[in-house]
Amino acid sequence: MARKYALFAFNGDPMCFIHVLLNALDLDEKGFEVKVVIEGSATKLAKEFENEDNPMHSLYKKVEESELVDCFCKACSNKMGSLEMVEKLGFETCSEMKGHPSMGKYIEDGYTIITF
Repeated sequence: MARKYALFAFNGDPMCFIHVLLNALDLDEKGFEVKVVIEGSATKLAKEFENEDNPMHSLYKKVEESELVDCFCKACSNKMGSLEMVEKLGFETCSEMKGHPSMGKYIEDGYTIITF
C-alpha cells in the first residue's frame, strides 16, 4: 500500500477545494505522507488562508500550520492574479515544468498522485 500521496488541486470551486484540505488532514492524521499542490483556478483561493470571515478558515489554517501545502503553481498563480498573495503568505511556488509543478517529480519521489 502506498504511503505517500500528492494531492493536486486544480478546481477553484471552494466546495471542491475543502475536500482537498479535509483529505490532506485525514491522510496526515492516519500517518500517510501528504503534499498538497495547488494548481489551476484553485490558486485563486490563496486569499482564503487569511480570510477569517470564511466559515472554513480554521480548516485552511490547520492545513497551513501542518505544512501540508507543498507549493502553488507559479504560472497559474500569476494567471489567476494570486501570485502576490501566495508570496505574501509565504507559500512556496513550483515552476519546474514550463512554469507549472511537475507530477513526474512527485512520482519519482514515490508519491501516488490524486487530482481534484
